[in-house]
Amino acid sequence: MDKFKNKYRIPSARLKNWDYGSNGAYFITICTQNREHFFGEIADGKMQLNQLGQLAEKYWLEIPQHFSFIELGNFVVMPNHTHGILIINKMDDVVPPISETPNVGVETRLIASLPPTGISSPTEINGGFAGTKNPMFRHNISRIIRWYKGRCSFEMRKIHADFGWQTRFHDHIIRDAQSFENIQTYIENNPLKWVKDKFHG
Repeated sequence: MDKFKNKYRIPSARLKNWDYGSNGAYFITICTQNREHFFGEIADGKMQLNQLGQLAEKYWLEIPQHFSFIELGNFVVMPNHTHGILIINKMDDVVPPISETPNVGVETRLIASLPPTGISSPTEINGGFAGTKNPMFRHNISRIIRWYKGRCSFEMRKIHADFGWQTRFHDHIIRDAQSFENIQTYIENNPLKWVKDKFHG
């Protein structure tokens, strides 16, 4: 395991040499901290969402409102994780206007503040030592998940002060139509197969 500033860290799970701002479909899994059942329970093969689970669903469905280049595939909230497909569909190479709400919550407080609404190009803003290569100024999967986790955390901790996400998330690039359909079906059937799910615990 690598060290950064004398602290152990997990090497990036992102795929090397892949532009995570590219058009494409991504299968995303986000787990709760210690895989605790924060979102409800499975009963008779159906997910019964509690208040936190309802918020997890609500803010995922709001993603396209804040990131206009995103389309949603299937999505499900499970007791201790979420599965969903995010489809990046940028019409051209121009960075779309930024409409995210301000970063909120513990998950995002160490990240540089988002640039103000209306900035349409990273060349218009100062990216610090990284200049315009600062990843916070890129419209990519990591930024979307950072927004989602931060928004959920801020609201969920009003209900359950101990709520938390795992630091990282799992992603899988969907490379063809058959894989897309297989994953769509997997997500849809996830509650029915909860007992055999690798995240069950």
